[in-house]
Amino acid sequence: MNDPLSRVFGQKVSGTRVVPLILKIVVIFTVFLLVSNFTTNYINLMLNRGEQIRLLNQLLVKDLKEMHVFAGNQFEIFSFNPDEAAAVRNLENAAVRNHRGARSLSMGVRPEGAVFFQAGELERQDVFTDEAALERMRSALAQGVEEGTLRFTHQGFEYFGVYKYSSSWGIFQIRAEELTEFYADSVRIFRDVSLIIVGITIIFALVGILILRRILRFVRVITDNIMRMQAEQSLELMDLKGAPNDDVTYLGIAFNSLANTIDNLMGIFKKFVARDVATKAYREREIRLEGTKRELTILFTDIKSFTFMTETLGTDIIKLLNLHYDQAIRHIHDYNGDIGSIIGDALLAIFGTVEEDRENKSVQSLRSAYKITEVAANLREEMHKRRELILQQRGSLTEAEENVYRAVLLEVGVGLDGGQVFYGNIGSYERMVNTVIGDNVNSSARLEGLTRFYKVPIICSEYVKDEIMEHSHDYAFVELDRVQVKGKTLGKKIFWPVHQSSMDEELRHDIELFSEGLHSYYQGDWVAAVEHFDRCKLVVSDVFRERISGKRAPEGWNGIWTMTEK
Repeated sequence: MNDPLSRVFGQKVSGTRVVPLILKIVVIFTVFLLVSNFTTNYINLMLNRGEQIRLLNQLLVKDLKEMHVFAGNQFEIFSFNPDEAAAVRNLENAAVRNHRGARSLSMGVRPEGAVFFQAGELERQDVFTDEAALERMRSALAQGVEEGTLRFTHQGFEYFGVYKYSSSWGIFQIRAEELTEFYADSVRIFRDVSLIIVGITIIFALVGILILRRILRFVRVITDNIMRMQAEQSLELMDLKGAPNDDVTYLGIAFNSLANTIDNLMGIFKKFVARDVATKAYREREIRLEGTKRELTILFTDIKSFTFMTETLGTDIIKLLNLHYDQAIRHIHDYNGDIGSIIGDALLAIFGTVEEDRENKSVQSLRSAYKITEVAANLREEMHKRRELILQQRGSLTEAEENVYRAVLLEVGVGLDGGQVFYGNIGSYERMVNTVIGDNVNSSARLEGLTRFYKVPIICSEYVKDEIMEHSHDYAFVELDRVQVKGKTLGKKIFWPVHQSSMDEELRHDIELFSEGLHSYYQGDWVAAVEHFDRCKLVVSDVFRERISGKRAPEGWNGIWTMTEK
């Protein structure tokens, strides 16, 4: 924490900056001071503008009176010498003498809107364009009111002025000032005062920081101790010697008091990894041997050919497993799954343990399943690249090296099932584990085993398929078979989930052929089924060709295939 940025804005912890309390207090009070002063200055400006408008009105009335008298005189001259152009020039020249700004305006407007004369630096117009203002003057004239104040728009500028009807000329005489130009001096004063306010506020803010640093110095002591403990993953009492008797010191004492409680909670957390169990233990400060029926989704994954790998790699298999599990478990956690157990090459994960996750638990489990298969595929790709590199350098591999290469080509299968299970803590109060028990748990393991038989990476149950289709349209489900696994008395449908992004026309066509063949297979028309399977390029078709080629459906065929192995 030696860099200037950290000294001012606080140190970063796990990518998040811990902003000092002193800085927050100073910023808040500075903002309040600036807002208060700016508001006061603005209110003062608005009140002064009201007074300015009043004074402007008096000046404009004076100018308008002079214009009106001069117009009357000109009309008398016009009566003897009917030169209207000369009269207009005289009216404009007389009016412009009282103008104070570049956009000051004097006009004569006939009731129908025609401009009789216009004095000022703006481009002359033949028609008065503000119909609303003209209508107000006409309405007032109709009621016998010949003069008044007026706000109107002229050539894109907003004006404030006064008017008086000249019955001799039959025009409304208008004397007005453009508001932006009129307010320019007050805006400049407002800006200068605001800059002064900002400067004074900054000075007082710096003084305030120095004073607050002294008063709240033990806030920094407490924060530094907590950051050090977090970095060292340790918990200890803080030294508050010399601290004043205020609420900041009380917070430090409260932290020391909580340290022992946190130690106890840490002991509880180490016994569990499931999020709901950790949350419940933290909330209730105890754990009990109990469980409930829950509707969850179970993911079971296993590494294929693990016996060959173990025989080939020996104790190095641990490194390979850790490399695989490190990434696989991360992906499971990314999709809100919890690890139920890890037994050698097999991993069981649970989805839906937290209330807000249950709605999408099957979707999350399938996404995790695809990520797990990607982890294995990426590892195989990396091993293939290394093998190619060695072949380029040496030309060949020894037999032992080839065996090692084949052993590290991880391939996994994933089974997904869900439904009502028992979920809770079993064991004793000396040592307990969080587990999930139920027929669907066993079923997920059986489904994983079927991935070897049907040559697909993931197989799910109808329960998982139905729940995913309710919440997501990212996947298509290919029905593979109706099977009765060993140890069960009922058959169930099994499905191969395929992500829509990988569905091209060829794959869709092969799936259609397989589905047609499967339908004929269920109906007992095995001859037609084989014809469809022969045209299908999916590897799973080989399973059915081998199963039924040259055979007929047995008597009483119900479409369910009985598995003789687990």
